[in-house]
Amino acid sequence: MRIISTERSQVLAARISEKMGVPLVETKFSRFPDGEMYLRCGELDNETLIVSSIVDNDMLVQTLLAIDAADQSRNTLVIPYLGYSRQDKRFFPGEPISARAVARALSTGIERVFVVNVHDPGVLNHFKVPAKNVTIAPAIGGYVGDLNLKNPLILAPDDGAIAFATDVAAVGGWDCDHLEKTRLSGEEVRIAPKSIDADGRDVVIVDDIISTGGTLATAACMLREQGATSIHAACVHGVLTSGAYMRLRSAGIASVVSSDTYESASSFISAANAIATAIREDAHY
Repeated sequence: MRIISTERSQVLAARISEKMGVPLVETKFSRFPDGEMYLRCGELDNETLIVSSIVDNDMLVQTLLAIDAADQSRNTLVIPYLGYSRQDKRFFPGEPISARAVARALSTGIERVFVVNVHDPGVLNHFKVPAKNVTIAPAIGGYVGDLNLKNPLILAPDDGAIAFATDVAAVGGWDCDHLEKTRLSGEEVRIAPKSIDADGRDVVIVDDIISTGGTLATAACMLREQGATSIHAACVHGVLTSGAYMRLRSAGIASVVSSDTYESASSFISAANAIATAIREDAHY
């Protein structure tokens, strides 16, 4: 087996290579004068691991090109971040189900797929080949442990993320809860942990993705008012659009970190070990 990656997943691909002891293949990227994308891979083997986060339209095209370039081998596709996965149903007539469209397009030329902490695991059913969700909750729990906080409180931003937060909290046996929004009046809303008081606690808010960070920033301000000693945020996919990082830090969040599924300056946690382990343990390959 050899590993290739698209342009925005090179660091994670290198880390997976180290964990698995599988060589990387150099891939060159360029564009034609009209803007169309071009890539060329070095010598491949009879098995290829393609690592590609679909962080934008260009990476979607590069993924399709990489799969086609490896058409003489058995291919495993690792999608650390699956773009378009949030549009997983049709809300209005005439809309596409974008998650389905992308999954179908990426199912040709591969034998299996691994996706990291997809928001809705049901999206994986749209792939035409076996697809598995890989969680890096233990890695995020390991990061929380490294913060050396005293008796941290792990919080999910809502009840839909409580399962992920529970898995993070299990690493250190920490308390876990989720934030709940209560409307106090027509204009006033209170955001606080549902069951556990934040007063005097070091709080770590964890989620699968942080995009604009607006709700998280509001929650952080309220948690500070409720007596939280410190507030930290950790997520799998740090999209952090529209000035989200500065928004969160200015709201009093002491640290904002993410993983290398969406490579950025905040990527202090790696998904490499979880991905390598899932590939090795896959019983259907």
